[in-house]
Amino acid sequence: MTRLNGEGFALNPDLIERVEAHPDTVAFLVDGTKYVVRESVDDVLHEIREYRASILATSYEMDRGEYQSPKDTDEHPASVVPFPSREER
Repeated sequence: MTRLNGEGFALNPDLIERVEAHPDTVAFLVDGTKYVVRESVDDVLHEIREYRASILATSYEMDRGEYQSPKDTDEHPASVVPFPSREER
């Protein structure tokens, strides 16, 4: 995200309650905090969708054993907890 003064910052999309245009774009967080940003409402929503899609894509790659993080080692590979099979339930 970008503040009106041009300063960039990261905003946790899971904490965003709503985004409105007044005419400036304002992101309202669940705790009542407000951030006025340069991006349009559509741009903010696009970035949230892209972020969430990247999490799902990474999880899929990890589940298939295809994900390789720069921090992975043979001793501590990245992984996800698999869903139990129907027989295990």
